[in-house]
Amino acid sequence: MTDIRRLIYIHDPMCSWCWGFAPTLTMLQQQLPAYLGFVRLLGGLAPDSDQPMSTQMQLQLQDTWRRIQQRIPGTRFNFDFWKECRPRRSTWPACRAVIVARQADPVLEQPMIEAIQHAYYLDARNPSDTATLASLAADLGLDATEFSEQLHAAETRRLLEQEIRESRQIGADSFPSLRLQLGDRYRSIPVDYLNSPPMLEAIHSLLDD
Repeated sequence: MTDIRRLIYIHDPMCSWCWGFAPTLTMLQQQLPAYLGFVRLLGGLAPDSDQPMSTQMQLQLQDTWRRIQQRIPGTRFNFDFWKECRPRRSTWPACRAVIVARQADPVLEQPMIEAIQHAYYLDARNPSDTATLASLAADLGLDATEFSEQLHAAETRRLLEQEIRESRQIGADSFPSLRLQLGDRYRSIPVDYLNSPPMLEAIHSLLDD
């Protein structure tokens, strides 16, 4: 058995529950033991699509936003998105944007995730659109034209498909999810949207086992 010990966070940058979980995840990261690795894995909610989102789906997602606000106090959503944008059920472009940013510089992975979330949930901008993602990349100091090319490149698509397969293989088919990898074993860590200590306790229990 390999000696890998790391916490894997499986997410999608356009997953609204991931947005609500972000502050607690940050606290958890800060409390993890120094020897435990931490990596993010893109789960990919919805493939590329140019089709407008159905009215029913739009209403369902708005209800989800309201439920998140009730369950996770302090989580903000800008509902103007549903009036000002042309919603599409398409999150894979945003996932690939994270990959392109990570490939350019691993330090940019988290800032790109946060930029996508802020654009979507606070600024009523559509991260399903290449123009939005390229603008966010430029704000991070990347070349917008080169970024756009990489966003749709075959290799970037392959890397996302690989991450999606990996997330499914370790049993993560909902987001956000946490898996503790101990060598060749993967153990599920229940997500607590409000408090990091229960997750930290579960992690330490498995590490000490």
